[in-house]
Amino acid sequence: MANLLVTGGAGFIGGNFVHYWAEKHPDDTLIVLDCLTYAGNESTIAGVEKTELVIGDIRDTALVEKLLREREISTVVHFAAESHVDRSITGPDAFIDTNILGTNSLLKAARAVWLDEGSGRPHRFHHISTDEVYGSLGPEDPAFSETHQYQPNSPYSASKAASDHLVRAYHHTYGLEVTTSNCSNNYGPYQYPEKLIPLFLLNALHGRDLPIYGDGMNVRDWLHVVDHCRGIEACLNGGQPGETYNIGGGAELPNMAVIDHICAEVDRAFTRVDGLANRFPGAPAALGKPTASLKKFVTDRKGHDRRYAIDETKARSELNYAPSRGFEEGISQTLSWYLENEDWWLPLQST
Repeated sequence: MANLLVTGGAGFIGGNFVHYWAEKHPDDTLIVLDCLTYAGNESTIAGVEKTELVIGDIRDTALVEKLLREREISTVVHFAAESHVDRSITGPDAFIDTNILGTNSLLKAARAVWLDEGSGRPHRFHHISTDEVYGSLGPEDPAFSETHQYQPNSPYSASKAASDHLVRAYHHTYGLEVTTSNCSNNYGPYQYPEKLIPLFLLNALHGRDLPIYGDGMNVRDWLHVVDHCRGIEACLNGGQPGETYNIGGGAELPNMAVIDHICAEVDRAFTRVDGLANRFPGAPAALGKPTASLKKFVTDRKGHDRRYAIDETKARSELNYAPSRGFEEGISQTLSWYLENEDWWLPLQST
């Protein structure tokens, strides 16, 4: 039995981790620390057994120290972050505050309670990061490994790179037991509809444009969020302190292929799900038209990275991690979840 502090546990990846861990480790207690910004949703983790939500800010070092000490927490799983690249371009300050200063606050609290107070308690601070810290790849470049040079190109990825360095420094300077995982693009249930897949799914259902940046050929590796949770579990169970592990989905696809998958899945859904045309009468598929008719090319994002790809050899060999589902299966499951959980995402349409 263990007590875990999950920062950002009411967000997309953190919320899925809470569901996953509670199911796989029912004897453990989860303390979720989340300040419930626009992307945090209390309903994401409502009803999860042995889970408590503490509404607070990771930059409140005293609060984090209190939780670590009073709840006898031995593991921090740090998801809390500003993560939308477009928002970082228009407002980078929030990314510096949360991703850098917030991570430093957590590390200070962990050092104070786990090391300076001399409790001797075994501990682990696991930091969730992104493949975006590595920069952009050319079409023929080898995939990112853990030794790839950091070359962040957006305020978001720069802030995550800085937080990665802080985590590493706290291990090498103070002896804090840390691990870091750098993941590829996540998708799945409970994702806030500003990211590509939920945005395009919901736009398709409502007959709104599908805005495609540039030529639509930017390449990403796609990772189902449950596979990501499995990878984090593997890091916590078998990762070596001070080490970094890349967690990928094994589905390197251009954005246009992802969008075409979404359009095809929506079209199929309207042929097999009773009443869908009545629920979403504005969808082209409800009118006998292809969802792909909504595709619209727009001006490319500033500094848009061309390609990401993950080399997960280290995670496979050292942690026995491998993704468990392909993209076609995952995108079909994701669409089904959104169709079955309109009560979760509908209130977010006005935020």
